Amino acid sequence: MDISEQLAEVVKVSNGFKPMKELADRLANQHTDKELPVLAHKLFESTDYQIRMVAVFLFGKLAAKDADSLSFLQEIVAKDENWRVQEILAMAFDNFCKDTGYEESLATIKSWLTAEDLHTRRAASEGLRIWTSRPYFKENPEVAIHLLALLKNDDSEYVRKSCGNALRDISKKFPEKVLHEISKWGTSKNESQVKKLILKNKKLLTLD
Repeated sequence: MDISEQLAEVVKVSNGFKPMKELADRLANQHTDKELPVLAHKLFESTDYQIRMVAVFLFGKLAAKDADSLSFLQEIVAKDENWRVQEILAMAFDNFCKDTGYEESLATIKSWLTAEDLHTRRAASEGLRIWTSRPYFKENPEVAIHLLALLKNDDSEYVRKSCGNALRDISKKFPEKVLHEISKWGTSKNESQVKKLILKNKKLLTLD
């Protein structure tokens, strides 16, 4: 099938992201580094969210070696109104971190976690889950915990939910470290909501 036929097939997909990722993988193998950004931009102009998902996967592949692609993810993709595209943004950001190296990406991760746009903040929090399954954070869970704690009082419930779930993930292997972090938090409504999500890990209640 040519590219138009392959795109027509993914538009039929109403659930999941695997066909979009597989198509992005094929396109990345079939195009040069010079051709791929042009293709990704063209695909992102589509009115079909499935095709934009393919584009975001491509930008995620490009981002570690192309600063413009990383900026496009943060400045343009984060404003896409389709939640499915936002899920792929999170995956694309994780792919950038993986290709760059998680330790080498720390400054960018912090920048995204503190960005003005809520979808950018959420992409960083959600994309790296489970944080302590990733290289560097596996050996340095405190760094992951401290970074995620930046979102504990976020204005967006959408972002706070991601923060709480990500910290609960970490608490399953590092309960004492997560408890130590949240013991320092205040009692604001936002912080209390995040704590409640974390404490769904009942193991923490036996240690507190």
